[in-house]
Amino acid sequence: MTIPYPRISPIALHIGPIQIRWYGIMYLVGYIVGYRLLRQRIKRGLLAMSEPDLDALIGYFVVGMLVGARLVYAIVYQPGHYLNEPLEFFRLWHGGLSFHGAMLGMTAACLVFAHRRRIPFWQLADALAYCGAPGLFFGRLGNFINGELYGRPSHLPWAMIFPSDPLHIPRHPSELYEALGEGVLVFLLLVVLQRRSLKRNWYRPGLLAAAFLMLYGTVRFLLEFTRQPDPQLGLVLGPFDMGQVLCAGMIVAGAILMAFLYRGERPEPPPAPDPARSG
Repeated sequence: MTIPYPRISPIALHIGPIQIRWYGIMYLVGYIVGYRLLRQRIKRGLLAMSEPDLDALIGYFVVGMLVGARLVYAIVYQPGHYLNEPLEFFRLWHGGLSFHGAMLGMTAACLVFAHRRRIPFWQLADALAYCGAPGLFFGRLGNFINGELYGRPSHLPWAMIFPSDPLHIPRHPSELYEALGEGVLVFLLLVVLQRRSLKRNWYRPGLLAAAFLMLYGTVRFLLEFTRQPDPQLGLVLGPFDMGQVLCAGMIVAGAILMAFLYRGERPEPPPAPDPARSG
């Protein structure tokens, strides 16, 4: 017994020769949600920047995400693939983006932006973790609509047969697992962590970034056991695929960062909200 896969066309709208895809719409919705959350952080005094700077920051994030996601995918998941046809590297609509690369690219964008605008880097890193987490939900919905990144074979009653699966066998809808785990659960945990740390006066800039690395890394690591490994790589380290190896690195990096942030000293209280900017 399986649940029928909802055959949704990946193309949401045709405007002449232009195709607007659901995948792109999901990314746009994710950025809109992130933008609103960033504005809230500015108003609360948790991000020391002006709202006019926000548009520039989003531009940095978009460029960093696309460049980082494509580069890491090309290097880690498709080594040598784009050497034969270099122009294919720029055809992003054909797929091939790495979340871990996107995260590295957006972190690099934070570093550059923080240096140029003289904004504390760890405040930006926390904003990226907190405001970017909901976008993962919409990104995974885009994967589901595309019928890509589906799961391993399953006999569970909610298993689905994906049209792009050459074997046409019931599989885990792992994209939905990841949407709920990475996008919803991780975000809710960050909300609780931020609220409690501010209320009890142990918040420190960088806390949410470190927590995100550990939370996302753990959730994704576990969910990867239900996701079909990339066919060109398979399992790369015993029973683990490349995503799990990269997530293990995230968990370790998050733990090291957390230890660094709370090394002996009492955390400084967060900046008080500016009444003039609270709206």
